[in-house]
Amino acid sequence: MAADCGNDRSFDLITARCLEYYRAPKGRGPMDIVREVMDDASFPMHNFAHHYLVPAVLMAEVCLRDGTPEAEFGKKLDEVRRRARNVLPAFCGLYGACGAAVGCGIFMSVYTGTTPLSKDTWSLCNYATAGALSEMAKLGGPRCCKRNTFAALLFMKKYIAQHLGTVVGVPDGVACRYSKFNNECLKEKCPFYEAEDCAAPEPRA
Repeated sequence: MAADCGNDRSFDLITARCLEYYRAPKGRGPMDIVREVMDDASFPMHNFAHHYLVPAVLMAEVCLRDGTPEAEFGKKLDEVRRRARNVLPAFCGLYGACGAAVGCGIFMSVYTGTTPLSKDTWSLCNYATAGALSEMAKLGGPRCCKRNTFAALLFMKKYIAQHLGTVVGVPDGVACRYSKFNNECLKEKCPFYEAEDCAAPEPRA
């Protein structure tokens, strides 16, 4: 029961930060949302809430940029959250598909209104997941929720620009601030690793 409450807090945190960003971006970008969530002391180093973080941030950014009404954005974000909760913990190693990559497909499906019977957008959603997963697989294991979140967002930046025509404000260079909290960190083998990490709050287990 305690674990469920903790996951609810993480999901609530993501929802709150995305709504705040949508309503008042104030010159910030998607990675600022990601940092605010990951820097929160209640947000774990590894947790399936990352499966929600990726599509939620993408939805906030794309809906903000294309002028989606707030009520519609709220409905899309609620649906993203509902679907993301169905992607189980440890999905990467136990099912062979990182939840952050599945989150890319969730975003694309909800945003485009795709269903199993869709024709034109069905492939678009599956390629979103496949492309992000391919980028993650190239980096190898063991799992790292931070690394895979960054990889997913960088892939989707290009994918969304190509297929939706929306410029997602994710910088090309992303530096990780969390390797000190990850006992399995790939360090120099990870493209996001920095030898001297910036200070970040200690995340809870």
